[in-house]
Amino acid sequence: MSEFIDASFSGVHHVSLTVTDLEASIAWYQRVFRTERLDITIPHYGREETGYAVLLPEPRSGLIFGLHTNIGNGGEPFDEARTGLDHVSFGVAGRAALLAWTEWLDELGVPHTGVVDETQPISYSTVVFRDPDNIQLELIAMN
Repeated sequence: MSEFIDASFSGVHHVSLTVTDLEASIAWYQRVFRTERLDITIPHYGREETGYAVLLPEPRSGLIFGLHTNIGNGGEPFDEARTGLDHVSFGVAGRAALLAWTEWLDELGVPHTGVVDETQPISYSTVVFRDPDNIQLELIAMN
């Protein structure tokens, strides 16, 4: 009998997104999430010849945004109705944190939903906004 290994997740390490304009997206993610750009690039795993990622760690949570440029990218905006990613959701401490985020997004001129409170099928509050490639990003506080 093999020894049991705890295979539970300890959190999300990074989110990798393919973008149409790497420099514009880097600037947006640095501004909105106050990330820092590492002075390295990471090739696409298994497709090293097609492009690379720039890493942007968010210093408070440790989450890393990997923004990818790829030669196969036709420049079309993201559409969650197609196979693949639907959206990315980031947990926050509570409704007060969501309000602080809406103020920050307003200051930056980033359109968002405002705080939306839901009770069905579960109770939560959320703020939804989109990056320059139309990728839906969400902040969520469980009530």
